[in-house]
Amino acid sequence: MNTHNPAHNRRSEDMVVRIRRFVPADAPLLYEAVRESIAHVNRWMLWCRPDYSLADSLRFIEQDAAAWDNEVRHSFVIHDSLRGTFLGSVGLSAIDKLHQFANLGYWVRTRWTNRGVASAAVTLAAQFAFRELGMQRLELLVPVENVASLHVAKKVGAKHEGILRNRLLLHGKRHDAVLLSLIPQDLSDESHAEGPEALATRTDLSTAAAV
Repeated sequence: MNTHNPAHNRRSEDMVVRIRRFVPADAPLLYEAVRESIAHVNRWMLWCRPDYSLADSLRFIEQDAAAWDNEVRHSFVIHDSLRGTFLGSVGLSAIDKLHQFANLGYWVRTRWTNRGVASAAVTLAAQFAFRELGMQRLELLVPVENVASLHVAKKVGAKHEGILRNRLLLHGKRHDAVLLSLIPQDLSDESHAEGPEALATRTDLSTAAAV
Protein backbone atom coordinates (compact mmCIF):
# COMPACT_ATOMS: atom_id res chain seq x y z
CA MET A 1 0.00 0.00 0.00
CA ASN A 2 1.41 3.38 -0.98
CA THR A 3 0.12 6.06 1.37
CA HIS A 4 3.16 8.34 1.21
CA ASN A 5 2.19 10.51 -1.71
CA PRO A 6 -1.21 9.71 -3.20
CA ALA A 7 -1.73 11.79 -6.32
CA HIS A 8 -4.93 11.39 -8.30
CA ASN A 9 -6.52 13.89 -10.59
CA ARG A 10 -9.64 14.90 -12.49
CA ARG A 11 -9.78 17.38 -15.32
CA SER A 12 -12.36 20.10 -15.99
CA GLU A 13 -12.36 22.60 -18.82
CA ASP A 14 -9.97 24.98 -17.06
CA MET A 15 -8.25 23.02 -14.29
CA VAL A 16 -6.94 19.62 -13.22
CA VAL A 17 -8.21 18.87 -9.73
CA ARG A 18 -5.81 16.71 -7.75
CA ILE A 19 -5.35 15.62 -4.14
CA ARG A 20 -2.08 15.06 -2.30
CA ARG A 21 -0.62 15.06 1.21
CA PHE A 22 0.11 18.30 3.01
CA VAL A 23 3.75 19.40 3.21
CA PRO A 24 5.23 22.18 5.40
CA ALA A 25 5.41 24.56 2.43
CA ASP A 26 1.59 24.46 2.25
CA ALA A 27 1.21 26.43 5.50
CA PRO A 28 0.96 29.93 3.97
CA LEU A 29 -1.30 28.62 1.19
CA LEU A 30 -3.61 26.96 3.72
CA TYR A 31 -3.63 30.10 5.83
CA GLU A 32 -4.54 32.29 2.85
CA ALA A 33 -7.34 29.94 1.75
CA VAL A 34 -8.82 29.70 5.25
CA ARG A 35 -8.71 33.46 5.81
CA GLU A 36 -10.50 33.96 2.50
CA SER A 37 -13.18 31.42 3.41
CA ILE A 38 -13.99 32.15 7.07
CA ALA A 39 -17.33 33.79 6.30
CA HIS A 40 -18.83 30.68 4.72
CA VAL A 41 -16.80 27.84 6.31
CA ASN A 42 -16.88 28.97 9.96
CA ARG A 43 -20.64 28.41 10.16
CA TRP A 44 -20.14 24.66 9.70
CA MET A 45 -16.53 23.98 10.78
CA LEU A 46 -15.50 25.28 14.18
CA TRP A 47 -11.75 25.07 13.50
CA CYS A 48 -12.19 27.82 10.88
CA ARG A 49 -12.24 30.61 13.46
CA PRO A 50 -12.18 34.38 12.86
CA ASP A 51 -8.79 34.48 14.63
CA TYR A 52 -7.29 31.63 12.56
CA SER A 53 -3.55 32.26 12.23
CA LEU A 54 -0.53 31.09 10.29
CA ALA A 55 0.56 29.31 13.46
CA ASP A 56 -2.68 27.29 13.30
CA SER A 57 -1.80 26.22 9.76
CA LEU A 58 1.70 25.21 10.78
CA ARG A 59 0.38 23.28 13.78
CA PHE A 60 -2.22 21.46 11.68
CA ILE A 61 0.32 20.35 9.09
CA GLU A 62 2.69 19.12 11.79
CA GLN A 63 -0.10 17.17 13.48
CA ASP A 64 -1.32 15.86 10.14
CA ALA A 65 2.08 14.33 9.39
CA ALA A 66 1.91 12.42 12.68
CA ALA A 67 -1.66 11.37 11.96
CA TRP A 68 -0.61 9.93 8.60
CA ASP A 69 2.27 8.06 10.22
CA ASN A 70 -0.11 6.60 12.81
CA GLU A 71 -2.82 5.95 10.20
CA VAL A 72 -5.48 7.72 12.26
CA ARG A 73 -6.30 10.50 9.78
CA HIS A 74 -5.53 11.22 6.14
CA SER A 75 -5.91 14.85 5.07
CA PHE A 76 -5.32 16.02 1.52
CA VAL A 77 -4.67 19.30 -0.22
CA ILE A 78 -7.08 19.88 -3.09
CA HIS A 79 -5.20 21.73 -5.80
CA ASP A 80 -5.22 22.63 -9.47
CA SER A 81 -2.10 21.07 -10.95
CA LEU A 82 -2.23 23.36 -13.98
CA ARG A 83 -1.65 26.50 -11.92
CA GLY A 84 -0.69 25.18 -8.50
CA THR A 85 -3.72 26.86 -6.92
CA PHE A 86 -4.64 25.71 -3.40
CA LEU A 87 -8.37 24.92 -3.67
CA GLY A 88 -9.27 23.48 -0.27
CA SER A 89 -8.99 20.23 1.62
CA VAL A 90 -10.64 16.82 1.86
CA GLY A 91 -9.92 14.22 4.51
CA LEU A 92 -10.63 10.89 6.15
CA SER A 93 -10.94 10.78 9.94
CA ALA A 94 -12.26 8.57 12.74
CA ILE A 95 -10.78 5.61 10.89
CA ASP A 96 -12.02 2.28 12.23
CA LYS A 97 -9.78 -0.48 10.91
CA LEU A 98 -11.73 -3.27 12.57
CA HIS A 99 -15.01 -2.41 10.88
CA GLN A 100 -13.34 -0.74 7.89
CA PHE A 101 -15.09 2.62 7.87
CA ALA A 102 -14.16 6.28 8.24
CA ASN A 103 -15.63 9.76 8.19
CA LEU A 104 -15.16 11.93 5.11
CA GLY A 105 -15.10 15.73 5.24
CA TYR A 106 -14.30 18.52 2.80
CA TRP A 107 -14.20 22.25 2.22
CA VAL A 108 -13.38 24.44 -0.79
CA ARG A 109 -12.08 28.00 -0.60
CA THR A 110 -14.67 30.65 -1.35
CA ARG A 111 -13.56 31.79 -4.78
CA TRP A 112 -13.52 28.20 -6.13
CA THR A 113 -16.92 26.99 -4.95
CA ASN A 114 -19.64 25.93 -7.40
CA ARG A 115 -17.13 24.68 -10.00
CA GLY A 116 -17.18 20.93 -9.34
CA VAL A 117 -14.02 21.03 -7.20
CA ALA A 118 -15.56 19.46 -4.09
CA SER A 119 -17.26 16.59 -5.93
CA ALA A 120 -14.05 15.78 -7.80
CA ALA A 121 -11.97 15.81 -4.61
CA VAL A 122 -14.50 13.74 -2.64
CA THR A 123 -14.53 11.12 -5.39
CA LEU A 124 -10.73 10.93 -5.36
CA ALA A 125 -10.58 10.67 -1.57
CA ALA A 126 -13.18 7.90 -1.68
CA GLN A 127 -11.09 6.04 -4.26
CA PHE A 128 -8.07 6.30 -1.98
CA ALA A 129 -10.06 5.05 1.02
CA PHE A 130 -11.48 2.05 -0.81
CA ARG A 131 -8.42 1.06 -2.82
CA GLU A 132 -5.49 1.98 -0.59
CA LEU A 133 -6.94 1.68 2.91
CA GLY A 134 -9.40 -1.13 2.29
CA MET A 135 -12.32 0.84 3.72
CA GLN A 136 -15.78 -0.57 3.03
CA ARG A 137 -17.83 2.41 4.20
CA LEU A 138 -17.41 6.18 4.36
CA GLU A 139 -19.76 8.33 6.42
CA LEU A 140 -20.59 11.95 5.64
CA LEU A 141 -22.30 13.87 8.43
CA VAL A 142 -23.75 17.15 7.20
CA PRO A 143 -25.89 19.74 9.03
CA VAL A 144 -29.35 19.78 7.46
CA GLU A 145 -28.98 23.49 6.67
CA ASN A 146 -25.69 23.02 4.80
CA VAL A 147 -27.31 22.72 1.39
CA ALA A 148 -24.07 23.11 -0.59
CA SER A 149 -22.35 20.20 1.15
CA LEU A 150 -25.43 18.03 0.83
CA HIS A 151 -25.46 18.74 -2.90
CA VAL A 152 -21.84 17.61 -3.19
CA ALA A 153 -22.52 14.41 -1.24
CA LYS A 154 -25.47 13.49 -3.42
CA LYS A 155 -23.62 14.41 -6.62
CA VAL A 156 -20.89 11.85 -5.91
CA GLY A 157 -23.47 9.13 -5.19
CA ALA A 158 -23.61 9.15 -1.38
CA LYS A 159 -26.77 7.51 -0.08
CA HIS A 160 -29.07 9.26 2.41
CA GLU A 161 -29.46 7.08 5.49
CA GLY A 162 -31.38 9.34 7.84
CA ILE A 163 -31.43 12.46 9.98
CA LEU A 164 -29.72 12.39 13.36
CA ARG A 165 -31.51 14.78 15.70
CA ASN A 166 -29.44 17.24 17.77
CA ARG A 167 -26.28 15.54 16.48
CA LEU A 168 -24.06 18.63 16.13
CA LEU A 169 -23.32 21.57 18.43
CA LEU A 170 -22.16 24.56 16.39
CA HIS A 171 -21.63 27.98 17.95
CA GLY A 172 -23.79 27.07 20.91
CA LYS A 173 -26.72 25.85 18.80
CA ARG A 174 -27.86 22.28 18.27
CA HIS A 175 -28.28 21.09 14.69
CA ASP A 176 -29.86 18.02 13.17
CA ALA A 177 -27.47 16.29 10.76
CA VAL A 178 -27.98 14.21 7.65
CA LEU A 179 -26.09 10.92 7.65
CA LEU A 180 -24.98 9.81 4.19
CA SER A 181 -22.67 7.00 3.20
CA LEU A 182 -20.49 5.77 0.37
CA ILE A 183 -19.50 2.14 -0.13
CA PRO A 184 -17.33 0.74 -2.93
CA GLN A 185 -20.36 -0.33 -4.93
CA ASP A 186 -21.54 3.28 -5.10
CA LEU A 187 -18.67 4.00 -7.44
CA SER A 188 -19.27 2.50 -10.86
CA ASP A 189 -18.00 -1.02 -11.58
CA GLU A 190 -15.99 0.48 -14.43
CA SER A 191 -14.12 2.70 -12.00
CA HIS A 192 -12.76 -0.32 -10.17
CA ALA A 193 -11.83 -2.09 -13.38
CA GLU A 194 -10.29 0.83 -15.26
CA GLY A 195 -8.99 3.22 -12.62
CA PRO A 196 -9.70 6.90 -11.91
CA GLU A 197 -10.51 7.73 -15.54
CA ALA A 198 -13.82 5.87 -15.36
CA LEU A 199 -15.04 8.12 -12.55
CA ALA A 200 -15.42 11.08 -14.91
CA THR A 201 -19.10 10.31 -15.40
CA ARG A 202 -19.66 10.50 -11.64
CA THR A 203 -18.40 14.09 -11.43
CA ASP A 204 -19.23 15.44 -14.87
CA LEU A 205 -15.55 16.14 -15.44
CA SER A 206 -13.35 15.02 -18.30
CA THR A 207 -10.25 13.20 -17.17
CA ALA A 208 -6.49 13.45 -17.10
CA ALA A 209 -4.28 10.45 -16.59
CA ALA A 210 -3.63 9.26 -13.06
CA VAL A 211 -0.11 9.77 -11.75
